[in-house]
Amino acid sequence: MTAENTDEYDLIVLGAGPVGENVADRAVQGGLTAIIVESELVGGECSYWACMPSKALLRPAQALRAAKKVGGAAEAVTGELDVRAVFDRRDSFTSNWSDDGQVKWLDSAGIALARGHGRLTGEREVTVTDAEGGTRVLRARHAVAISTGTDATVPPIPGLREAEPWTSREATSAEELPESLAVIGGGVVAVEMATVYASLGTKVTVIARSGLLGTFEPFAGERVAAGLAELGVDVRTDTGTTGVTRGEDGVVIDLSDGSTVTTAEVLVATGRTPRSGDIGLEVAGLEPGRYIEVDDTQRVPGSDWLYAVGDVNGRVLLTHQGKYQARAAGDVIAARAKGDAVDDAPWGRHVATADHAAAPQVTFSYPEVASVGLTEAEARKAGQEVAVVDYDLGGIAGASVYEDGFEGQARLVIDSEREVVLGATFVGPEVAELLQAATVAVVGEVPISRLWHAVPAYPTISEIWLRLLEEYGRQSA
Repeated sequence: MTAENTDEYDLIVLGAGPVGENVADRAVQGGLTAIIVESELVGGECSYWACMPSKALLRPAQALRAAKKVGGAAEAVTGELDVRAVFDRRDSFTSNWSDDGQVKWLDSAGIALARGHGRLTGEREVTVTDAEGGTRVLRARHAVAISTGTDATVPPIPGLREAEPWTSREATSAEELPESLAVIGGGVVAVEMATVYASLGTKVTVIARSGLLGTFEPFAGERVAAGLAELGVDVRTDTGTTGVTRGEDGVVIDLSDGSTVTTAEVLVATGRTPRSGDIGLEVAGLEPGRYIEVDDTQRVPGSDWLYAVGDVNGRVLLTHQGKYQARAAGDVIAARAKGDAVDDAPWGRHVATADHAAAPQVTFSYPEVASVGLTEAEARKAGQEVAVVDYDLGGIAGASVYEDGFEGQARLVIDSEREVVLGATFVGPEVAELLQAATVAVVGEVPISRLWHAVPAYPTISEIWLRLLEEYGRQSA
Protein backbone atom coordinates (compact mmCIF):
# COMPACT_ATOMS: atom_id res chain seq x y z
CA MET A 1 0.00 0.00 0.00
CA THR A 2 1.22 3.52 -0.77
CA ALA A 3 0.20 6.67 1.06
CA GLU A 4 -2.53 8.64 -0.69
CA ASN A 5 -1.78 12.11 -1.99
CA THR A 6 -4.95 13.65 -0.60
CA ASP A 7 -6.20 15.84 2.23
CA GLU A 8 -8.60 13.20 3.52
CA TYR A 9 -7.44 10.15 5.44
CA ASP A 10 -9.01 7.59 7.73
CA LEU A 11 -6.65 8.63 10.55
CA ILE A 12 -4.68 11.78 11.31
CA VAL A 13 -1.90 11.53 13.91
CA LEU A 14 -0.35 14.60 15.55
CA GLY A 15 3.25 13.77 16.42
CA ALA A 16 5.75 11.48 14.65
CA GLY A 17 7.56 10.08 17.65
CA PRO A 18 7.63 6.31 18.22
CA VAL A 19 4.11 6.47 19.68
CA GLY A 20 2.59 8.31 16.74
CA GLU A 21 4.45 6.09 14.30
CA ASN A 22 3.04 2.98 15.96
CA VAL A 23 -0.54 4.29 16.05
CA ALA A 24 -0.39 5.03 12.34
CA ASP A 25 1.38 1.78 11.47
CA ARG A 26 -1.15 -0.41 13.29
CA ALA A 27 -4.04 1.45 11.69
CA VAL A 28 -2.53 1.04 8.22
CA GLN A 29 -1.91 -2.65 8.88
CA GLY A 30 -5.59 -2.81 9.80
CA GLY A 31 -6.55 -1.51 6.36
CA LEU A 32 -6.88 2.25 6.98
CA THR A 33 -5.08 5.23 5.46
CA ALA A 34 -3.08 7.48 7.78
CA ILE A 35 -1.07 10.69 7.80
CA ILE A 36 1.29 11.95 10.50
CA VAL A 37 1.82 15.64 11.21
CA GLU A 38 5.22 16.62 12.62
CA SER A 39 6.91 19.99 13.12
CA GLU A 40 10.31 18.64 14.20
CA LEU A 41 12.14 15.38 13.45
CA VAL A 42 10.32 12.20 12.51
CA GLY A 43 11.25 9.77 15.28
CA GLY A 44 10.55 12.18 18.10
CA GLU A 45 12.10 12.87 21.48
CA CYS A 46 13.20 9.30 22.16
CA SER A 47 15.24 8.95 18.98
CA TYR A 48 17.10 12.25 19.13
CA TRP A 49 17.10 13.70 22.66
CA ALA A 50 16.07 11.02 25.16
CA CYS A 51 16.16 7.21 25.22
CA MET A 52 18.65 6.48 22.46
CA PRO A 53 21.29 9.23 22.86
CA SER A 54 21.20 9.02 26.66
CA LYS A 55 21.79 5.26 26.65
CA ALA A 56 24.51 5.66 24.03
CA LEU A 57 26.23 8.12 26.37
CA LEU A 58 25.83 5.86 29.39
CA ARG A 59 27.02 2.57 27.89
CA PRO A 60 30.77 3.23 27.38
CA ALA A 61 31.35 4.13 31.03
CA GLN A 62 29.18 1.23 32.13
CA ALA A 63 31.27 -1.19 30.05
CA LEU A 64 34.53 0.26 31.36
CA ARG A 65 33.41 0.02 35.00
CA ALA A 66 32.33 -3.59 34.45
CA ALA A 67 35.69 -4.53 32.97
CA LYS A 68 37.55 -2.91 35.85
CA LYS A 69 35.59 -5.02 38.33
CA VAL A 70 36.60 -8.40 36.86
CA GLY A 71 40.01 -9.72 37.81
CA GLY A 72 42.07 -10.43 34.71
CA ALA A 73 40.12 -7.98 32.62
CA ALA A 74 40.87 -5.17 35.07
CA GLU A 75 44.60 -5.59 34.49
CA ALA A 76 44.09 -5.24 30.74
CA VAL A 77 42.21 -1.94 31.05
CA THR A 78 44.78 0.82 31.13
CA GLY A 79 43.15 3.76 29.36
CA GLU A 80 40.35 6.20 30.15
CA LEU A 81 37.20 7.01 28.23
CA ASP A 82 37.67 8.92 24.98
CA VAL A 83 35.05 11.65 25.35
CA ARG A 84 35.08 12.60 21.67
CA ALA A 85 34.57 8.97 20.70
CA VAL A 86 31.67 8.71 23.17
CA PHE A 87 30.03 11.77 21.61
CA ASP A 88 30.67 10.46 18.09
CA ARG A 89 29.03 7.15 18.96
CA ARG A 90 26.07 9.05 20.42
CA ASP A 91 25.81 11.03 17.18
CA SER A 92 25.61 7.80 15.19
CA PHE A 93 22.62 6.72 17.27
CA THR A 94 20.79 9.93 16.35
CA SER A 95 21.88 9.74 12.68
CA ASN A 96 23.44 13.15 13.37
CA TRP A 97 19.94 14.47 14.02
CA SER A 98 18.75 13.60 10.53
CA ASP A 99 15.38 11.90 10.13
CA ASP A 100 15.90 10.73 6.53
CA GLY A 101 15.82 7.07 7.57
CA GLN A 102 12.64 7.53 9.59
CA VAL A 103 10.94 9.32 6.70
CA LYS A 104 11.85 6.42 4.39
CA TRP A 105 10.31 4.03 6.89
CA LEU A 106 7.05 6.01 6.91
CA ASP A 107 6.93 5.81 3.13
CA SER A 108 7.63 2.07 3.13
CA ALA A 109 4.86 1.56 5.71
CA GLY A 110 2.33 3.46 3.60
CA ILE A 111 2.04 6.37 6.02
CA ALA A 112 1.86 9.93 4.65
CA LEU A 113 3.74 12.81 6.29
CA ALA A 114 2.77 16.47 6.62
CA ARG A 115 5.57 18.75 7.84
CA GLY A 116 4.39 21.56 10.07
CA HIS A 117 2.46 22.41 13.22
CA GLY A 118 -0.93 20.72 13.49
CA ARG A 119 -3.93 22.14 15.32
CA LEU A 120 -7.46 20.83 15.69
CA THR A 121 -9.74 23.28 13.87
CA GLY A 122 -12.93 21.25 13.78
CA GLU A 123 -14.36 17.81 14.41
CA ARG A 124 -12.03 15.35 12.69
CA GLU A 125 -10.19 18.30 11.16
CA VAL A 126 -6.55 19.39 11.52
CA THR A 127 -4.96 22.47 10.00
CA VAL A 128 -1.22 22.20 9.36
CA THR A 129 0.92 25.34 9.24
CA ASP A 130 4.30 24.83 7.61
CA ALA A 131 7.57 26.67 8.25
CA GLU A 132 6.76 29.26 5.60
CA GLY A 133 3.33 30.00 7.04
CA GLY A 134 1.38 28.08 4.45
CA THR A 135 -1.62 26.06 5.62
CA ARG A 136 -3.17 22.75 4.65
CA VAL A 137 -6.46 21.40 6.00
CA LEU A 138 -6.61 17.66 6.68
CA ARG A 139 -9.82 15.76 7.39
CA ALA A 140 -10.14 12.39 9.06
CA ARG A 141 -12.87 9.97 8.08
CA HIS A 142 -12.64 8.17 11.41
CA ALA A 143 -10.17 9.45 14.00
CA VAL A 144 -7.53 11.93 15.11
CA ALA A 145 -4.84 10.69 17.51
CA ILE A 146 -2.77 13.18 19.52
CA SER A 147 0.73 11.87 20.24
CA THR A 148 2.60 15.10 20.82
CA GLY A 149 4.46 13.98 23.95
CA THR A 150 5.86 16.25 26.64
CA ASP A 151 8.43 19.00 27.17
CA ALA A 152 10.87 19.45 30.04
CA THR A 153 9.44 21.48 32.90
CA VAL A 154 11.31 24.61 33.95
CA PRO A 155 10.04 25.41 37.47
CA PRO A 156 9.44 29.03 38.55
CA ILE A 157 12.71 29.39 40.46
CA PRO A 158 13.82 33.05 40.42
CA GLY A 159 16.34 33.62 37.63
CA LEU A 160 16.33 30.03 36.38
CA ARG A 161 14.77 30.60 32.98
CA GLU A 162 16.89 33.72 32.43
CA ALA A 163 20.02 31.64 33.17
CA GLU A 164 19.28 29.58 30.05
CA PRO A 165 19.50 26.18 31.74
CA TRP A 166 20.06 22.92 29.97
CA THR A 167 17.12 20.56 29.76
CA SER A 168 17.36 16.90 28.80
CA ARG A 169 17.71 17.97 25.16
CA GLU A 170 20.87 19.98 25.72
CA ALA A 171 22.28 17.34 28.07
CA THR A 172 21.93 14.53 25.54
CA SER A 173 23.09 16.54 22.52
CA ALA A 174 26.02 18.53 23.96
CA GLU A 175 29.15 18.58 21.82
CA GLU A 176 31.49 19.88 24.52
CA LEU A 177 32.06 18.55 28.03
CA PRO A 178 31.44 21.22 30.68
CA GLU A 179 34.01 21.48 33.44
CA SER A 180 31.21 21.45 36.00
CA LEU A 181 27.47 20.84 35.99
CA ALA A 182 24.72 21.30 38.54
CA VAL A 183 21.67 19.07 38.16
CA ILE A 184 18.45 20.37 39.71
CA GLY A 185 16.16 17.39 40.33
CA GLY A 186 16.26 13.90 41.73
CA GLY A 187 14.32 11.81 39.22
CA VAL A 188 15.33 9.47 36.43
CA VAL A 189 16.68 12.11 34.03
CA ALA A 190 18.61 13.79 36.84
CA VAL A 191 20.41 10.66 38.03
CA GLU A 192 21.07 9.33 34.53
CA MET A 193 22.59 12.59 33.32
CA ALA A 194 24.58 12.95 36.55
CA THR A 195 25.93 9.46 35.87
CA VAL A 196 26.85 10.36 32.29
CA TYR A 197 28.70 13.57 33.02
CA ALA A 198 30.45 12.36 36.17
CA SER A 199 31.65 9.32 34.22
CA LEU A 200 33.02 11.55 31.46
CA GLY A 201 34.96 13.72 33.89
CA THR A 202 32.68 16.64 34.68
CA LYS A 203 32.43 17.81 38.28
CA VAL A 204 28.74 17.22 39.04
CA THR A 205 26.50 18.47 41.84
CA VAL A 206 22.99 17.06 42.22
CA ILE A 207 20.48 19.25 44.05
CA ALA A 208 17.28 17.42 44.99
CA ARG A 209 14.42 18.96 46.95
CA SER A 210 13.78 15.59 48.62
CA GLY A 211 15.56 12.28 47.99
CA LEU A 212 16.53 10.57 44.75
CA LEU A 213 14.06 8.48 42.75
CA GLY A 214 11.25 9.25 45.14
CA THR A 215 8.59 7.18 43.35
CA PHE A 216 10.66 3.98 43.64
CA GLU A 217 11.37 1.75 46.62
CA PRO A 218 13.41 3.81 49.13
CA PHE A 219 16.49 1.61 48.88
CA ALA A 220 16.76 2.39 45.15
CA GLY A 221 17.37 6.08 45.69
CA GLU A 222 19.69 5.39 48.61
CA ARG A 223 21.87 3.04 46.57
CA VAL A 224 21.94 5.38 43.58
CA ALA A 225 22.97 8.27 45.85
CA ALA A 226 25.84 6.12 47.12
CA GLY A 227 26.79 5.13 43.59
CA LEU A 228 26.85 8.74 42.42
CA ALA A 229 29.00 9.68 45.40
CA GLU A 230 31.41 6.89 44.39
CA LEU A 231 31.66 8.58 40.97
CA GLY A 232 32.57 11.85 42.70
CA VAL A 233 29.17 13.52 42.52
CA ASP A 234 28.27 15.98 45.27
CA VAL A 235 24.75 14.75 46.11
CA ARG A 236 22.66 17.25 48.08
CA THR A 237 19.28 15.83 49.03
CA ASP A 238 16.52 17.57 50.98
CA THR A 239 17.82 20.80 49.51
CA GLY A 240 15.80 23.38 47.61
CA THR A 241 16.95 25.87 44.99
CA THR A 242 15.96 29.46 45.77
CA GLY A 243 17.62 31.36 42.92
CA VAL A 244 19.83 31.03 39.86
CA THR A 245 22.06 33.63 38.19
CA ARG A 246 24.30 33.27 35.16
CA GLY A 247 27.32 35.57 35.15
CA GLU A 248 30.83 35.82 33.76
CA ASP A 249 32.12 33.18 36.17
CA GLY A 250 29.36 30.68 35.43
CA VAL A 251 26.00 29.83 36.97
CA VAL A 252 25.50 30.69 40.63
CA ILE A 253 22.82 28.61 42.36
CA ASP A 254 21.43 29.71 45.71
CA LEU A 255 20.25 26.88 47.95
CA SER A 256 17.69 26.69 50.72
CA ASP A 257 20.36 25.94 53.34
CA GLY A 258 22.01 29.30 52.63
CA SER A 259 24.91 27.90 50.61
CA THR A 260 25.69 28.50 46.94
CA VAL A 261 27.02 26.34 44.12
CA THR A 262 28.82 27.77 41.09
CA THR A 263 29.08 25.68 37.93
CA ALA A 264 29.71 26.09 34.22
CA GLU A 265 26.23 24.80 33.33
CA VAL A 266 23.00 23.94 35.08
CA LEU A 267 20.62 21.18 34.03
CA VAL A 268 16.99 21.34 35.13
CA ALA A 269 15.44 17.87 35.41
CA THR A 270 12.34 18.37 37.54
CA GLY A 271 9.69 16.64 35.44
CA ARG A 272 7.72 16.96 32.23
CA THR A 273 4.74 18.96 31.04
CA PRO A 274 2.31 17.91 28.28
CA ARG A 275 2.88 19.34 24.82
CA SER A 276 -0.78 20.22 24.43
CA GLY A 277 -0.88 24.00 24.75
CA ASP A 278 -1.30 25.00 21.10
CA ILE A 279 -2.98 22.12 19.33
CA GLY A 280 -6.59 23.31 19.37
CA LEU A 281 -7.93 21.25 22.25
CA GLU A 282 -10.67 23.87 22.75
CA VAL A 283 -12.39 22.42 19.68
CA ALA A 284 -12.97 19.21 21.62
CA GLY A 285 -13.94 20.98 24.84
CA LEU A 286 -10.58 20.22 26.48
CA GLU A 287 -8.22 22.51 28.37
CA PRO A 288 -4.97 23.37 26.56
CA GLY A 289 -1.72 22.68 28.36
CA ARG A 290 -3.11 19.81 30.42
CA TYR A 291 -2.69 16.06 30.17
CA ILE A 292 -5.52 14.60 28.11
CA GLU A 293 -7.69 12.09 29.95
CA VAL A 294 -8.45 8.90 28.04
CA ASP A 295 -10.05 5.51 28.63
CA ASP A 296 -8.10 2.28 28.30
CA THR A 297 -8.55 2.28 24.51
CA GLN A 298 -6.88 5.74 24.55
CA ARG A 299 -10.05 7.48 23.41
CA VAL A 300 -11.12 10.74 25.01
CA PRO A 301 -14.29 10.19 27.08
CA GLY A 302 -17.36 11.68 25.41
CA SER A 303 -15.79 11.62 21.94
CA ASP A 304 -16.12 9.02 19.21
CA TRP A 305 -13.17 10.32 17.16
CA LEU A 306 -10.44 11.82 19.37
CA TYR A 307 -7.61 9.78 20.92
CA ALA A 308 -4.55 10.77 22.97
CA VAL A 309 -1.71 8.26 23.07
CA GLY A 310 1.62 8.21 24.87
CA ASP A 311 3.08 10.79 27.25
CA VAL A 312 0.50 13.45 26.37
CA ASN A 313 -2.18 11.48 28.23
CA GLY A 314 -0.08 11.39 31.41
CA ARG A 315 -0.74 7.73 32.18
CA VAL A 316 2.83 6.38 32.13
CA LEU A 317 5.60 8.59 30.73
CA LEU A 318 7.74 5.83 29.21
CA THR A 319 8.45 5.22 25.54
CA HIS A 320 7.81 1.49 25.65
CA GLN A 321 4.54 2.01 27.49
CA GLY A 322 3.50 4.63 24.95
CA LYS A 323 4.21 2.20 22.11
CA TYR A 324 2.14 -0.39 23.95
CA GLN A 325 -0.73 2.09 24.12
CA ALA A 326 -0.18 2.87 20.44
CA ARG A 327 -0.59 -0.72 19.36
CA ALA A 328 -3.89 -0.94 21.20
CA ALA A 329 -5.07 2.43 19.87
CA GLY A 330 -4.13 1.78 16.24
CA ASP A 331 -5.84 -1.61 16.32
CA VAL A 332 -9.02 -0.33 17.97
CA ILE A 333 -9.27 2.65 15.60
CA ALA A 334 -9.14 0.22 12.68
CA ALA A 335 -11.65 -2.12 14.34
CA ARG A 336 -14.12 0.66 15.05
CA ALA A 337 -13.73 2.07 11.54
CA LYS A 338 -14.57 -1.31 10.00
CA GLY A 339 -17.31 -2.19 12.46
CA ASP A 340 -15.35 -5.12 13.88
CA ALA A 341 -15.71 -6.34 17.44
CA VAL A 342 -13.78 -4.38 20.06
CA ASP A 343 -11.91 -6.36 22.70
CA ASP A 344 -11.91 -3.80 25.52
CA ALA A 345 -12.15 -6.09 28.55
CA PRO A 346 -9.12 -5.91 30.88
CA TRP A 347 -6.05 -7.39 29.18
CA GLY A 348 -7.89 -7.42 25.87
CA ARG A 349 -6.29 -6.64 22.52
CA HIS A 350 -7.63 -3.11 22.36
CA VAL A 351 -6.78 -1.82 25.84
CA ALA A 352 -3.67 -0.73 27.74
CA THR A 353 -4.41 -2.49 31.02
CA ALA A 354 -0.74 -2.74 32.00
CA ASP A 355 -0.59 1.04 32.45
CA HIS A 356 -2.33 0.80 35.79
CA ALA A 357 -0.09 -1.47 37.84
CA ALA A 358 2.27 -3.43 35.62
CA ALA A 359 4.54 -0.92 33.84
CA PRO A 360 8.25 -1.85 33.74
CA GLN A 361 10.99 0.77 33.97
CA VAL A 362 14.78 0.79 33.94
CA THR A 363 16.82 3.70 35.28
CA PHE A 364 20.26 3.44 33.71
CA SER A 365 22.06 5.03 36.63
CA TYR A 366 25.00 3.74 38.65
CA PRO A 367 23.85 1.30 39.85
CA GLU A 368 20.93 0.43 37.57
CA VAL A 369 17.39 0.29 38.91
CA ALA A 370 14.84 -2.03 37.29
CA SER A 371 11.28 -2.12 38.56
CA VAL A 372 7.81 -3.22 37.58
CA GLY A 373 4.37 -3.04 39.16
CA LEU A 374 3.65 -1.64 42.60
CA THR A 375 6.07 -0.58 45.29
CA GLU A 376 5.33 -1.61 48.87
CA ALA A 377 3.93 1.85 49.63
CA GLU A 378 1.70 1.85 46.53
CA ALA A 379 0.37 -1.62 47.28
CA ARG A 380 -0.47 -0.75 50.88
CA LYS A 381 -2.09 2.52 49.78
CA ALA A 382 -4.26 0.47 47.41
CA GLY A 383 -5.45 -1.60 50.38
CA GLN A 384 -3.51 -4.75 49.49
CA GLU A 385 -2.40 -7.24 52.14
CA VAL A 386 1.25 -7.64 51.21
CA ALA A 387 4.35 -9.52 52.12
CA VAL A 388 7.69 -7.86 51.29
CA VAL A 389 10.70 -10.03 50.52
CA ASP A 390 14.22 -8.58 50.26
CA TYR A 391 17.45 -10.30 49.27
CA ASP A 392 21.06 -9.25 48.81
CA LEU A 393 21.95 -9.69 45.14
CA GLY A 394 25.60 -9.96 46.07
CA GLY A 395 24.84 -13.27 47.76
CA ILE A 396 23.96 -14.97 44.47
CA ALA A 397 26.58 -17.32 43.00
CA GLY A 398 25.99 -15.93 39.51
CA ALA A 399 26.66 -12.42 40.78
CA SER A 400 30.05 -13.39 42.18
CA VAL A 401 31.00 -14.84 38.78
CA TYR A 402 29.71 -11.78 36.95
CA GLU A 403 31.63 -9.15 38.89
CA ASP A 404 34.10 -9.04 41.76
CA GLY A 405 32.42 -7.46 44.79
CA PHE A 406 28.98 -7.41 43.15
CA GLU A 407 26.55 -5.31 45.19
CA GLY A 408 22.80 -5.02 44.82
CA GLN A 409 19.39 -5.58 46.29
CA ALA A 410 16.14 -7.20 45.15
CA ARG A 411 12.61 -6.89 46.48
CA LEU A 412 9.33 -8.65 45.71
CA VAL A 413 6.01 -7.23 46.82
CA ILE A 414 3.58 -10.14 47.08
CA ASP A 415 -0.18 -10.16 47.48
CA SER A 416 -0.29 -12.43 50.53
CA GLU A 417 -3.95 -13.34 49.99
CA ARG A 418 -3.77 -14.39 46.34
CA GLU A 419 -0.04 -15.25 46.51
CA VAL A 420 0.92 -13.46 43.30
CA VAL A 421 3.65 -10.90 42.65
CA LEU A 422 2.44 -7.29 42.64
CA GLY A 423 5.80 -5.63 42.13
CA ALA A 424 9.53 -6.19 41.88
CA THR A 425 12.59 -3.96 42.16
CA PHE A 426 16.20 -4.84 41.40
CA VAL A 427 19.17 -2.53 42.03
CA GLY A 428 22.66 -3.46 40.88
CA PRO A 429 24.97 -3.74 37.87
CA GLU A 430 23.03 -4.34 34.64
CA VAL A 431 19.92 -5.62 36.40
CA ALA A 432 17.79 -4.45 33.45
CA GLU A 433 17.91 -7.97 32.03
CA LEU A 434 16.20 -9.35 35.14
CA LEU A 435 13.13 -7.22 34.55
CA GLN A 436 11.22 -9.07 31.84
CA ALA A 437 10.81 -12.19 33.96
CA ALA A 438 9.36 -10.04 36.73
CA THR A 439 7.08 -8.27 34.26
CA VAL A 440 5.72 -11.60 33.02
CA ALA A 441 5.11 -12.69 36.62
CA VAL A 442 3.21 -9.48 37.43
CA VAL A 443 1.18 -9.27 34.21
CA GLY A 444 0.43 -13.00 34.17
CA GLU A 445 -0.38 -13.05 37.89
CA VAL A 446 1.66 -16.23 38.07
CA PRO A 447 0.96 -17.99 41.38
CA ILE A 448 3.91 -18.31 43.74
CA SER A 449 3.30 -22.06 43.78
CA ARG A 450 3.91 -22.16 40.01
CA LEU A 451 6.92 -19.82 40.13
CA TRP A 452 8.69 -22.44 42.24
CA HIS A 453 8.78 -24.56 39.07
CA ALA A 454 10.48 -21.84 36.99
CA VAL A 455 13.97 -23.04 37.84
CA PRO A 456 16.74 -20.46 37.25
CA ALA A 457 19.89 -21.70 35.54
CA TYR A 458 23.01 -21.92 37.71
CA PRO A 459 25.15 -19.88 38.07
CA THR A 460 23.24 -16.85 36.79
CA ILE A 461 21.99 -13.73 38.49
CA SER A 462 18.46 -14.97 37.79
CA GLU A 463 19.00 -17.30 40.74
CA ILE A 464 17.72 -14.35 42.73
CA TRP A 465 14.22 -15.65 41.97
CA LEU A 466 14.91 -18.89 43.85
CA ARG A 467 16.36 -17.02 46.83
CA LEU A 468 13.42 -14.61 46.98
CA LEU A 469 10.94 -17.49 46.90
CA GLU A 470 12.87 -19.35 49.59
CA GLU A 471 12.81 -16.23 51.77
CA TYR A 472 9.08 -15.81 51.18
CA GLY A 473 8.58 -19.46 52.18
CA ARG A 474 10.40 -18.86 55.44
CA GLN A 475 8.36 -15.74 56.17
CA SER A 476 5.02 -17.42 55.47
CA ALA A 477 5.79 -20.72 57.21
